[in-house]
Amino acid sequence: MRPKVQIIALAVLLAACNGRAGTPQSGSAETGRGNGAGFKPAFENQTRAPLTKANVAFKVVEVAKDLDEPFGMAFLADGRVLVTERPGRLRIVQRNGALSPAVAGTPRVTFAGQGGMLDVALDPAFATNGLVYLSYSEPQADGTSNTAVARGRLVEGPAPKLEGVQVIYRQAPSIDSRGHFGSRLVFARDGTLFVAQGDRQSTEGRVQAQKMDSLIGKLVRINADGSIPADNPFVGRPGFRPEIWSFGHRNIQGLAMHPATGEMWALEHGPQGGDEINIPKKGLDYGWPTITYGVDYGPGARKVAGSEGIPAKAGMEQPVYYWDPVIAPGGLAFYSGDLFPAWKGSLFAAGLNSGYIARLTLDGNQVVGEERFNLGSNTRHRDIEQGPDGALYVLLDDDGKLVKLVP
Repeated sequence: MRPKVQIIALAVLLAACNGRAGTPQSGSAETGRGNGAGFKPAFENQTRAPLTKANVAFKVVEVAKDLDEPFGMAFLADGRVLVTERPGRLRIVQRNGALSPAVAGTPRVTFAGQGGMLDVALDPAFATNGLVYLSYSEPQADGTSNTAVARGRLVEGPAPKLEGVQVIYRQAPSIDSRGHFGSRLVFARDGTLFVAQGDRQSTEGRVQAQKMDSLIGKLVRINADGSIPADNPFVGRPGFRPEIWSFGHRNIQGLAMHPATGEMWALEHGPQGGDEINIPKKGLDYGWPTITYGVDYGPGARKVAGSEGIPAKAGMEQPVYYWDPVIAPGGLAFYSGDLFPAWKGSLFAAGLNSGYIARLTLDGNQVVGEERFNLGSNTRHRDIEQGPDGALYVLLDDDGKLVKLVP
């Protein structure tokens, strides 16, 4: 692990090498070898966008340490931060960086593989109702598990706790798998809650991403109490789950609302190659597993089981952007703050195995440039969020830290 002073020096050095804000450099941000499948992008800059640097110098400040596999975060009005730890805990990071005791009353989780306590979100009316929402992998008596969402009222004090905890959503069916739970929680402007999920990393689940009587491989939209919004696309259709907003998703681990349009943008894992950014629209099919810009794991560029071995098909949506080789998605965040004027309007995608954060320059809904930041050697960037102070906050799950980028 690098000492903090080395991480700061590295970040400032990288930032100091930047050109003018939004200035394309020669070549693309990605120079590595792809997955070898020979797929061609559907349109210009759908992948390997031009290297576009901003004239931004920043330093990395440690906010909290000694977190145990942190996954998601939500900001309280006074600057404290709620952080989930995948083994099954919710913590409050105090303004001085101290960690609260584990918040009591959280639901039991399956902490195995990719499962555990996942994302956290505050109710839009948190100031008056104190409601906190958690997504997590829920164990079942038969050994299967599923993504679930629960909510409860946060009661603070020396021994913080959640009261009146209710499960408001359960992915169905449950599957005997330890992978691809998703999950992110984002409230829309109308107060509905989007729940990002995955295909459960199994042949059974992969097929169900295209089945409308299943919640596997779907982005779902529910009301804050778990009821179904009347304007969801498949309400009242026999054989269709009414929770579904969009389908054909492999494993969404980043979800962010565009600050200008209010649309949800999703960052999801592809297989070997083909990690995607999508703008999931009402009732549309995002193709998994039928189409993909990725191939099966291992040598030989073999097509994914259940896939047609093609990256495009009529009736299935193209990703706004994809990475090959992969970024291994973590969280996703738009930047709209004043602390970094040159970053305004940028989209930040956290990478796990890639070891970097990607800053994407947008022109409307198109990516026109990419820049990359590494906050330390082999660092896994699990989540990224803009804080109320305008700083960019990043959870480092292998280092067990919450850090922030400031000028």
